[in-house]
Amino acid sequence: MKSIFSPDNPVVRFFVKLGYIWYLDILWLVTSLPIFTIGASTTALLYSSMKLQKEEGYPTKNFFHSFKENFKQATGIWMIYLGVGALLALDLIYWNKRGAGFSNLNMPWALSIAACILYGISLSYVFAIQSKFVNTVRNTILYSILLPYRNLKQTILIAIVLIAVIYFNVTTVYAVNFM
Repeated sequence: MKSIFSPDNPVVRFFVKLGYIWYLDILWLVTSLPIFTIGASTTALLYSSMKLQKEEGYPTKNFFHSFKENFKQATGIWMIYLGVGALLALDLIYWNKRGAGFSNLNMPWALSIAACILYGISLSYVFAIQSKFVNTVRNTILYSILLPYRNLKQTILIAIVLIAVIYFNVTTVYAVNFM
């Protein structure tokens, strides 16, 4: 009976890690409220999640250590990605107003969609690279563009998960928001 409530019990360890993950998500949300800190918050979330998986340190300490250490560089990267994302959104809006789209496929619209896909893939890697390695902003962005194609299977799985979460978040209100 003692082993059921033991901290070394796999079920207890699972729920403790699940609680830490929810706690880190709340920290990410609170520190992302000023929009310009989303990059530093995401970098800190990924860093502390990697440390949580390896069972190193404490989640709060790891989160704020990474947040402070990567604040300038991650915020700069986020501002670059925010600007590029805004330009890509304006580009898609422009081509959709001109009548381009799936039904009337033309080259500029197709290039815009390809740029958006490249942008999304790079965005899914850039803050993980920032949290793990010490690089310049230019090299971090360059690696986030090249690394996904060297690990194509993982990139496809990341894309499927992100698309599924976005889809379910848009179509259902309760289940995905809870998770």
